[in-house]
Amino acid sequence: MSGAFSELYDAVLFDRDGTLVVDVPYNGDPERVLPMPGAREAVDRLRAAGLRLGVVTNQSGLARGLFTASQMAAVNERVDELLGPFGTWQVCPHDDTAGCPCRKPAPGMITAAAAALGTTPQRCVVVGDIGRDMEAALAAGAAGVLVPTPVTLPAEVAAAPHTAAGLTAAADLILQRRELLKPASRQDRPAGVLAVRSDSAGDVLVTGPAIRALAAGTDRLVLLCGPRGRAAAELLPGVDEIVEWRLPWIDPEPDPVDAGDMRALAGRLRATGVDEAVIFTSFHQSALPLALLLRTAGFRRVTAISDDYPGSLLDVRHRVPEELPEPERALSVAAAAGFGLPGGDDGRLHVTVPPRPRAGYVVVHPGASCEARSCPPADMRRIVAALAGAGHRVVVTGGPGERHLAGYVAGGVAEDPGPMPMSGLAGLIAGAGCLIVANTGPAHLAAAVGTPVVSLFAPTVPYGRWGPYRVPAVRLGDAAAPCRDTRATRCPVPGHPCLTGIDPEDVLTAVRRLGVTVPHPNHDEVAA
Repeated sequence: MSGAFSELYDAVLFDRDGTLVVDVPYNGDPERVLPMPGAREAVDRLRAAGLRLGVVTNQSGLARGLFTASQMAAVNERVDELLGPFGTWQVCPHDDTAGCPCRKPAPGMITAAAAALGTTPQRCVVVGDIGRDMEAALAAGAAGVLVPTPVTLPAEVAAAPHTAAGLTAAADLILQRRELLKPASRQDRPAGVLAVRSDSAGDVLVTGPAIRALAAGTDRLVLLCGPRGRAAAELLPGVDEIVEWRLPWIDPEPDPVDAGDMRALAGRLRATGVDEAVIFTSFHQSALPLALLLRTAGFRRVTAISDDYPGSLLDVRHRVPEELPEPERALSVAAAAGFGLPGGDDGRLHVTVPPRPRAGYVVVHPGASCEARSCPPADMRRIVAALAGAGHRVVVTGGPGERHLAGYVAGGVAEDPGPMPMSGLAGLIAGAGCLIVANTGPAHLAAAVGTPVVSLFAPTVPYGRWGPYRVPAVRLGDAAAPCRDTRATRCPVPGHPCLTGIDPEDVLTAVRRLGVTVPHPNHDEVAA
C-alpha cells in the first residue's frame, strides 16, 4: 500500500546524570563527564533513524550554590562534544522547595522540550534512570523507558511503564516499536475489510487507532464486536457497519458452542460483502477459531496474531513483543496486513463525541470491570471527601449496576449525575480537568477524549500495556504488590494491598501535577 503513514514517535528525551553520563553528584567540572556504556552508539542510532533528541535534567545544585551557571553550561557542552549535539537542553535549576512546574516529576521540561523540537509530548519517548523521570513522562503524556542503575529503587523499577537493561537495549526497544508500525507492502486496495475485536469497551477503545488505519486503506470497514463492546464501537471513527455477536471462545460468560449459531454468524459475515479480515485479540485469546469460521464463510485473506501453528487459516501470522502497549499491538497487526495510519493521524485514542470545554471539575469513577482492579469503596469515599474539602468540584459516575456504589462514594459532598449512555459519559469526561479511576474502560475513554487520568492501577496486568495511552497521567498504587502480573480477576492477596490505603493527599498531589486547579466557587451544575 503506497502513501505516507504517520510515525507515532519522532523524538527521544534523555535524562542527563545516570542516564547519558555517569552520575557525579552536583558536577560542575566538564573534565569529570564520562558517558554511560553504549551511550554514543545508542544516540547515533536514534539520530540516524531520524529521531530528534533532547535532554531534560534537574540541576538543583545551581539553586544550592554548588556550581555556577557557567560551570553547568560547560558540563552540558562537554556532553554535546562526547555524544553529539542535542536539539534542545531543558534544565530545571530549582530545588524541591521551589514548587516549580519544571522540576521532575512535574512535566514542564518534557512539554518545553517537545515544543522546542517541533513536536508534542505524546510523540516523545523519555529515557531515564529513576522514578522521577518516568513520572514526568507520564504526566506529560509521553512514553517512558527506565534504564535502571544501582541507585534505582526496586519500587521505581516495578512502577516503570517499560524498562531496558542499558541504553543499547533502550534504543533497540524504541526502534523496534517504530519498525513494527510500518505497514507491510501490498499492491491492492481492498473494497472492504472486516475488523474483529470481540471484547469489553476498553479493549475496543484501545483498538481505535488500528481501526482508523484499516479505514484509511479500504472503502468500507465492518467491525465485529461483542455486546460488551458495542457502545464503544459506536463511538469509533471510521466504522461503516457494526456486527454484534457473542463469541463463545472469548466472552467471559459464554453460551455453549452451537453449530447453528456458528452457521448463522458465518452467513451474517458473508452478507457484509467483504472478504478480508484482520482479527485483534488480547494476550489470552486465540484467533484461530474465528479464522476457521471466516474461511468457511469465504474470506480470502485473514490476518491475526498467533503463537500456535495456524496452517492455512491465516495468510498473515503476526507476532509481537509482550511489552508493546495494546494500541500499538493492534496497530502492528494492521501494519502486518499492510495498513498504516495516514500522515497527520497522531495515533492517539479517539471517539466521536461533541466537543465540550473544560469546566474544571474532577470526575471519580469508583467501579471497575473486575474485582481485582477496583479500589475499595471506603478509600474512594475518602478520596472524594479530600477533593471536595480542598475546594474541587467532584462528580462521581457509575454504570447501570453501580448506582449504590456511586452514591456511597459521593458521600453527600459530590455530584452524582446518574446513569448515562457511554456517549454521555464520554462527554462528561471530556469536560473534566481529570478522571480518577482504576485500570478499566473509563480510563481508556478519558484517553480517547484527551482528559488526564489519575490511574489507581492494580498491577495484575502490566501498566505499560494497559495504562492510559498517550494522555497525561499519574500512576498510584503499589506496583510491586504480590498480585503483580497474575492477570487475576479476583484479588489473590488478602487485604487487596495494591490499592487499599491510597493516601488521599497523594491523589491531591497527582491532581495538581496534572494542572487541575480549584475552580471559582460560582460554577454551573453538571448536565446529566
